[in-house]
Amino acid sequence: MTDLDRIRAIDTHVHIQVDDSGHFGASDEQREAMDRYFGSGEPTRTVDETAAYYRERDMMAVVFTVDATTNTGHAPNSIDDIVAGAARNADTLIAFGSVDPLQGDAALAELHRQAGDLGVRGFKFHPTVQGFDPSAPEFDPLFAAIEQLRLPIVVHTGQTGVGAGVPGGLGLRLGLSNPMLLDDVAARHPELPIILAHPSVPWQDEAISIATHKANVWIDLSGWSPKYFSPALVRATRTYLKHKMLFGSDFPALTPDRWLRDFAGLELPDEVVRLVLKDNAVRLLGLEGGS
Repeated sequence: MTDLDRIRAIDTHVHIQVDDSGHFGASDEQREAMDRYFGSGEPTRTVDETAAYYRERDMMAVVFTVDATTNTGHAPNSIDDIVAGAARNADTLIAFGSVDPLQGDAALAELHRQAGDLGVRGFKFHPTVQGFDPSAPEFDPLFAAIEQLRLPIVVHTGQTGVGAGVPGGLGLRLGLSNPMLLDDVAARHPELPIILAHPSVPWQDEAISIATHKANVWIDLSGWSPKYFSPALVRATRTYLKHKMLFGSDFPALTPDRWLRDFAGLELPDEVVRLVLKDNAVRLLGLEGGS
C-alpha cells in the first residue's frame, strides 16, 4: 500500500534498461546513439536501484522496457524482472508491460500473460523502434484487448534519440511516431486511455489537437527539458489541457531533478503544478484507493 500523502510527484515515464541477469535491452549501437543524443551521464540502474533513487525523492515511477525484438533483432531486458522488482518496491514503482506488435497472435498471448499472470498496470509502445503503424487495422485486436482490460497505454511520439546521428538512423522511421496515427486508435477504441509520450516534435500542434478532441488521450511531458517546450504546449498545460498533462522525465535520459527544476522555471499556477506532477497521474492510474 502506498501512502500517497508522502508522494510529491509521479514520474510516468521511466525506462528500466537492464535486468537481473545483466542483459541490456538495446543493442550497443542503439545505446551509443542515445547516449550521444541525450548527453546523459546517468549509470544504468536495476529495478531496485531505480526504486531507491525515486524513494529518496519521495516520488513514484511508472517503469517499463520496450519489446522490439522483430524489428531490431534484439530481445528486451526481462519484463518479468521489472514486474517482480516493482512488486518488491510497491510503495514506489508501477510496472507497465510491453509486447512486440509484429508478433501477431503471439503478441496477444503475451499481452494476456503479462496482464493476467504478472499484473502489469499498462503497456508501453514505441512505433518507430518496434517498426509498426499503430493506425493499421491489423493491430486493432491488440488495442482492443488492452481496452477490454481497462489498462492505459503509453506510446512514443515525435523525434527519438534511438538511432539519432547514425546514417539512416539505424533504419528507424520517424513517421511511425506521428501522433496523428494514434488519433485513429483513439477514435476506434474510445475506452482505451492513450498517453502520447513526449512533446511530439515536430508534431506538437497535432498532439495538442488530439488531446483536446479525444477524452481518452493524455500527454506526458517527458524527454525534453520544460525550458524547451513550445509556447503552445506551455499555454495548453497552463489552461485548457491542465487536467490531461503528466509529469514524465524519460529517466535515465533526463533526470527528474533536471526536469522539475526547469518545470519550476515556467512559473505555472500552483494548481497546475499539483495536477501535472501528481493528481492527474493518480486519477489516470486509479491510485486513489492506494496501490
